[in-house]
Amino acid sequence: MELAMAVQAESAVGPFVEREARIVLEGPVGALELIASAPGQGGLSAEPLVAVVCHPHPLHGGTMDNKVVTTLARTYRDLGVPCVRFNFRGVGASEGVFDNAVGEVEDLMAVVDWVASCYPSAKILLAGFSFGSSVAAQASHRLADKLQHLVLVAPPVERYRYDLDGCFAAPVAVVMGENDELVDVEGVFTWVEALKSEVSLLKYPQATHFFHGALTEVKRDLTDLLVRTLS
Repeated sequence: MELAMAVQAESAVGPFVEREARIVLEGPVGALELIASAPGQGGLSAEPLVAVVCHPHPLHGGTMDNKVVTTLARTYRDLGVPCVRFNFRGVGASEGVFDNAVGEVEDLMAVVDWVASCYPSAKILLAGFSFGSSVAAQASHRLADKLQHLVLVAPPVERYRYDLDGCFAAPVAVVMGENDELVDVEGVFTWVEALKSEVSLLKYPQATHFFHGALTEVKRDLTDLLVRTLS
């Protein structure tokens, strides 16, 4: 763990030296607004890692300041991993208009490219909540061996694209509230069982779609899972 802490501490660069730095990046259709978070004092891996987190549906109030998104970002940061969360096109100060999880994948890839320019040797950790989980999943197939792990929170697998023939390029964690009122819960469980890739399922019997009252537990469990999987 001491080696991992040293690697992560040495990897803090540019906008990632502050607890939170607001950045405007040139994206595929104009400005993309993002927040870069410096790594905390933990250490997750003996090689450099950087995380990118995607927010829920832009047309239903989803932004990078959503509580699930900020919980994911804090999870990575507290493990010593620099992290970015950002607004998709048409949200906040990000330019453009909603593109139904097509253009949003290009937004994510632009952010990943920028992150890679900051950390050329780092592996990528992707995470997304609801709509954002599909964006993260679709982008994951374009990262090949750069992708180290993927977290999908409340994935609406009945509405958007996710796996390629049951496979992902890295281990996957699926986080699901069993009282989710917006996603087909049993459909998600059936999909997880059919996946051919390494997948972990975290289930919360009382949690709804937005995990009200359950985010502390989600953070704790996801932290434990990431440590087991990546350290």
